[in-house]
Amino acid sequence: MNSKQSFFRRKHLPENLLTNLLGNIPTRVVGSNLRNLLYRDIFARIGNSVYIEDGVKFLNTSCIDIGNEVKILHGVSINANGHPNNRVYLGDKVTLERGIDIRAMKDTHIHIDEGTFIGPYVCLAGPGNIKIGKWCLIAAHVGIFANNHIFDDPTEIIENQGVSRKGIVIEDDCWLGHAVTVLDGVTIGKGSVIGAGAVVTKDIPPFSIAVGVPAKVVKSRKAKEVLSSKD
Repeated sequence: MNSKQSFFRRKHLPENLLTNLLGNIPTRVVGSNLRNLLYRDIFARIGNSVYIEDGVKFLNTSCIDIGNEVKILHGVSINANGHPNNRVYLGDKVTLERGIDIRAMKDTHIHIDEGTFIGPYVCLAGPGNIKIGKWCLIAAHVGIFANNHIFDDPTEIIENQGVSRKGIVIEDDCWLGHAVTVLDGVTIGKGSVIGAGAVVTKDIPPFSIAVGVPAKVVKSRKAKEVLSSKD
């Protein structure tokens, strides 16, 4: 371990102590207010009127930026550990429901913009960058995975061949149904709806409705609007 890595690990000892002490104080007493106040010294930023329930885990808080009126519920884990350039950004009025797992790894930026709601037990994982736009709805058990294992060489075990990291973009006002999976390299266009259980392997144009495995566009929301206006 070089000196930079050693310093990077040592400086998080107070962070770990503070988050462990405060993280389990019941919310119904004074837990959320205490966390909101005392976490300000160790996070990149914590905005006003932030609500953090008990049982929320943070790693590498200096790389985590939380906007105003954000809600983070019980069992959420936000891990920005492992690289000093990792970033996790939660815009104003973002809601993270129970059991969400967010992992920024190896120089990864995860950006969740204003007003987006993410349902229970969603997983967002790098090491590729992930950008989710404004006012999106992400249903329970969705998986957003910004990396792929390389497996070109059949004579070498897959774990040793590394990963690709193209990144994922979900534009504003998208709705991803229950248990959707979004794979690396995908852009989901503005205003799109992805049906429950779909696996998104390719780009989805704006205002599309896509379903299936792999996900295919079955309708355009814009075309529906045009038809409705003629009636």
